[in-house]
Amino acid sequence: MILSYLGVAIFGYLMGSVPYGLLLTRLAGLGDIRSIGSGNIGATNVLRTGNKKLAAATLLLDALKGFVAVMVVKLAWHHGVLVTGIAAVLGHLFPVWLRFKGGKGVATGLGAFYGMIWPLGVICCAIWLLVAFTLRYSSLSALIAYAVAPVAALLLDGPLAAEAVLIISALVFWKHKPNIQRLLRGEEPRIGGKAAA
Repeated sequence: MILSYLGVAIFGYLMGSVPYGLLLTRLAGLGDIRSIGSGNIGATNVLRTGNKKLAAATLLLDALKGFVAVMVVKLAWHHGVLVTGIAAVLGHLFPVWLRFKGGKGVATGLGAFYGMIWPLGVICCAIWLLVAFTLRYSSLSALIAYAVAPVAALLLDGPLAAEAVLIISALVFWKHKPNIQRLLRGEEPRIGGKAAA
């Protein structure tokens, strides 16, 4: 049983660790995404290159790696689903290929939520979109969605799922610490604006 959990954790981590934002911007001839804007490898920073299609592709692929990792394990061994979801987010946050300096886990976490409990993914995406379109803060959109996520998971699937989702949410909040500080100071850039470090 321990080896099975370890196996799905490694699988989830490796799936989550693929840095699609970095790969796509390099293939498009835009250089290293880590050298512009916030230095992040996620879709929000890819958007700062001015290439909306590339940013959308990064968002989709980052979400898919969380979703696919969870769904593959769900088909093979249902008990490993929650561990896989957490591991996929950890892979995105700390990819071994980039010296453990990755993204903030928002899209990958949402993809994992869809695989774990699909209504949870719908709820969190709806919250993210609503806040993003009304207030135009990507970070605030993510923070509100991830604050709601553990409670929604508890109501939808019970305490075990809620604990896994809480771990993912805590990781996302931790990676957003600089954003939270800028939001409190009124210095956080809006979607489409110039990035802070």
